[in-house]
Amino acid sequence: MDGTSAVNSSNSLTAREETSYQETFSTLSVPESAAFQAKYFGRDVAAGVITGVMAIPLSVGIAIMSDYPIKVGLATVAFACLVGWINAWIRPGNFIGCPGIAAGLAPVLAIGVATFGMDNMAFIIGLTAVMQAIIWKFNWQRYILVAVPHYLVEGLLAGIGLKIAMKFLAFTYELPAEFVSTETFFNEARVQMGLISLIGFVLFLFLFVKFKGIQPAVPYFAILGAGVIVAQYVQVPMLHVEDVPLSLGLPIPHFDSASLWLYAIGFTMMLAMIDVIEQVMSNAAIEKIDPLKRKCNSNNSLLAIWIANLGSSLFGGMTNLDGLAKSTTNRLAGAYTKCSVLVIGFVVTFFVFNPQYLDYVPKFSVAVVMIFTGWKMIAGLTHVTHYGPYALILALLTGGLVFKLGIFEGLLIAMGVHGMVHYMFYAQVEKLSWKEMIQNYLTTLKRA
Repeated sequence: MDGTSAVNSSNSLTAREETSYQETFSTLSVPESAAFQAKYFGRDVAAGVITGVMAIPLSVGIAIMSDYPIKVGLATVAFACLVGWINAWIRPGNFIGCPGIAAGLAPVLAIGVATFGMDNMAFIIGLTAVMQAIIWKFNWQRYILVAVPHYLVEGLLAGIGLKIAMKFLAFTYELPAEFVSTETFFNEARVQMGLISLIGFVLFLFLFVKFKGIQPAVPYFAILGAGVIVAQYVQVPMLHVEDVPLSLGLPIPHFDSASLWLYAIGFTMMLAMIDVIEQVMSNAAIEKIDPLKRKCNSNNSLLAIWIANLGSSLFGGMTNLDGLAKSTTNRLAGAYTKCSVLVIGFVVTFFVFNPQYLDYVPKFSVAVVMIFTGWKMIAGLTHVTHYGPYALILALLTGGLVFKLGIFEGLLIAMGVHGMVHYMFYAQVEKLSWKEMIQNYLTTLKRA
């Protein structure tokens, strides 16, 4: 072989190696990245800004429902967004889901605050994160979904939705102190306030129906903008965001009895389980709306959740998950990767450091958003009809128990009723022994 041939052969080999390297780099990096893709950057930024603004009134309402300071709720959302984006580089759970505080957990947290006190809630959130880490480590989420059927969860969420709607209904006719009359409840000012809220709700519903398949953030922008404008001409109750300090510290509990310790363990188990189930259900829906039809990994999502919850406990924050409402908005706003989630975090962080701007938002605007959220949770019962009359009856029973007795007690009683019905069916109809029932149940778990 002469020198020219050798050089050509060497150049040819180098070209092949370079082509192979480029193909490998392209396959392993950019197209598969859940956290960032340059070709979608503009879309993700725009979607993040839109969804971030939409997330503000929703997060404010959930924080109020949870009896948490609004600033703490917003800080939780911002931190969860950062964790979710970082996790997307390593172990993506979904590609367009938006982390944040969940409406379905708001009444649970409110019960926690009333039972354990705000000083102990950081420990409750931290212990919840530890339990979720165990569930993630052993991938137990698939077994939880067998033990707690889908229709029972829908009933649970319906009961919580009714609690949310009833809580914020009072905001629709609340008056500034100077307009409250001790002689008559429905005075002229209260009727006016009720009409303003009703018009706002009708406007929100109209825009939601019109834009839900195009740009679902529009009704949220509209109700916020309309509320701010109305407040310039009519005196209405306004939000007040307490500028509480955010400081880091270990979540050390201060329980004064053994019974409270036992209740705390049971409470955090329930909180962790509901959080996990909601995330798995959200992932199933997020997978369906993903623009590139990418598969979700729920166990990877749980990794981001428990890390965010553990970090949240260090500054007194709340629980988080990828909510379906924000995720749907994110998708329809044009998001393709979790880069949009980082932008959402920046938008929310602005209000964490500048909470005074939220004082321009009327309470009735937040009430409209939260009543609609509660109604959507109740409307989820329509999905249960596909499972038959037993599922619908159990879901309605669960919803009623949760609304009347509370989330913890209602869920336990509903699960007890569900177990008793199954026992009676297998014992009386199928004529199975205890041993056979347990074996069948274990077999079902193995198939999960």
